[in-house]
Amino acid sequence: MSPDATPHAQPPLRIRGAALRRGERELWSGLDLDVAPGEFIAVLGPSGSGKTTLLRAILGLEHLSAGTIETGGRRVERRGNRHIGYVPQQRPLPPETALRGRDLVTLGVTGHKFGFSLPTRRDRERIDALVADVGAEAFADRPVGELSGGEQQRLRIGQAIADDPDLLLCDEPLTSLDLANQQAIVALIDRHRRDRGTGVLFVTHDINPVLDVVDRILYIAGGRFTLGKPDEVLETSVLSDLYGAPVAVLRAGGRLVVVGAPDAEVAHHHHHDDDENGGVRA
Repeated sequence: MSPDATPHAQPPLRIRGAALRRGERELWSGLDLDVAPGEFIAVLGPSGSGKTTLLRAILGLEHLSAGTIETGGRRVERRGNRHIGYVPQQRPLPPETALRGRDLVTLGVTGHKFGFSLPTRRDRERIDALVADVGAEAFADRPVGELSGGEQQRLRIGQAIADDPDLLLCDEPLTSLDLANQQAIVALIDRHRRDRGTGVLFVTHDINPVLDVVDRILYIAGGRFTLGKPDEVLETSVLSDLYGAPVAVLRAGGRLVVVGAPDAEVAHHHHHDDDENGGVRA
C-alpha cells in the first residue's frame, strides 16, 4: 500500500470459525482469515476444494454451515455489497453482444441505480478515468464482443473497481489468457491494491503468474487448509501433510510445480462449486 493511499478503518475481510458443507461432505471448517488493507492473498487447491464457494460466501451468495464473515466491520448477511469488487473468470462474450467496451465499465459506475438513467457528467468523468486506469482507451468504444479476452478482462477489472472497493475478489481471472495478458492483468490488480489499499483474494490454479506479488497463500485440500507466506506453504512436507499423501514441490526455471497431489472428488458438486480443470499447478 502506498503512503498516499487512504487507510481503511476496518479490515477489508475478517472470517471466523467458518465452515461449509455440501450434503454429507465438508468442504472446509474452522477457517479464520483476516485480509489486511493492500494485502494480496492467493487461494489455491484442487478442483472441488471450495475455493469459488468461499468467494460466493463472502459475496453473500452461499450460507456458511458455521462461523461468520465480516467485510469492513459489517456482517455479511445478504448479497450485494458495494465495498466488494468482483472479477470473474475470463469467459469471452459473444461477438453479437450489444455493448461497447466502456459500457461494461459504465455498469460498474451506474449499475446500482434503479431504473433507466443516463450517466451524469460526474459519472462520465469517472468512467473515462477507469478506462484510462486499466489501459483500455484504445478499444473502449469498440463492440465488446470483438475484443480479445485480455481486453475484455481489463474492462471487467475497471467495472470491479468502479466503487473503489475495500476488497477485490478474483475468481480465476487469468483462465484462457496468454502469458502476456496474464502478466498485464496481474500488474493492473497489483498496482490498484498498492495505490488504493484494496485487499485482494485471488483464486487460482497456478501460483506462478502471481508469485512475485502475493503476500500469503491459503491452500485448501481435502476439507483442510493451511495459511502462510509462499515459502511456508509451498513446501513438500507442508502439502504432503495437508493432502495426507506424498506430494512434491518442484522448482524449475523460476516456476513452481506441485507433483502427486490427488484431485478432490467433484462428482457431487454443482457447476459453480469450483473450477472445472483437474489437477493442481502451483
